[in-house]
Amino acid sequence: MRLPDLDIDLLRAFVAVADSGSFTSAAEAVGRSQSAVSQKIRRLEEIVEFPIFERTSRWLALTSAGAQLLLGARRLLDLNDDVIRSLRSPSANGKLRVGICEDFLPLQLSRLLARFLRLHPGVQLDVNTSLTHDLLVAFDAGELDLVIAIRQFQERGRVIWREPMVWFAASDYRLDLTRPLPLVMLRAPCTYREVMFKTLDAVQQSWETACTVSSLAGVQAAVAGGLGVTTLGRSFIQEGMQTLTMPANWPALPMTEIVLIGDDTAEKSLAQPLVSFLLEGLQAPSIL
Repeated sequence: MRLPDLDIDLLRAFVAVADSGSFTSAAEAVGRSQSAVSQKIRRLEEIVEFPIFERTSRWLALTSAGAQLLLGARRLLDLNDDVIRSLRSPSANGKLRVGICEDFLPLQLSRLLARFLRLHPGVQLDVNTSLTHDLLVAFDAGELDLVIAIRQFQERGRVIWREPMVWFAASDYRLDLTRPLPLVMLRAPCTYREVMFKTLDAVQQSWETACTVSSLAGVQAAVAGGLGVTTLGRSFIQEGMQTLTMPANWPALPMTEIVLIGDDTAEKSLAQPLVSFLLEGLQAPSIL
């Protein structure tokens, strides 16, 4: 018996709904009306012969069949986009030394880089993942061709990604502002440290150093272990952590800005395909 074909357009709408958690947001993401997205989901359910979402007037969730379909849908969309991209992109050959800060796509970066290398087998990537300060030192010393880093204390590079910063702690942490706030911090110099200090000074909140670490993974581990609280980009929140709601009189945290440095001097035949690929990954959740 011949099985039905899954339509890429239907799958793209499905992944958009699953990622955004609503038909309205998904419609904006795929550039269609909400009713059109709903029709695509109904058509997909007819093809697979299972309901893929549980819906009420207040919430939306994947069914077990929908969760299974989502895994396959992502793989099919990856394959579709990679085939089209490989046909449209000129082949590149050579070595590119890239510094990428830990803040940039912490969950998806390895997958994106692996896919890029499959599409461009002639490119040799020498990737250095570290804190922004160390990457900028290496770039200025001529040891890196391209840097993707958090904007720190100087206007440098062009912004390619923004993300809200949040206060967060372990899931069982109980906020008590009558006592010094225990801070988990990266070593100086660090934008996140300065944001915390500035915010706490503005509201005259006492604090103490709970832990100082040398990597963002170390920050996550210390916070998850209950050592204290910190501020990072929202994408660093993991299972076992919670976002903290601070009092209304506290200043709003700024956006984390990721900048690209060196694209005006690096070999364009190598840098441009990588930069374009990563930016597409940021703009299209379905390929992540």
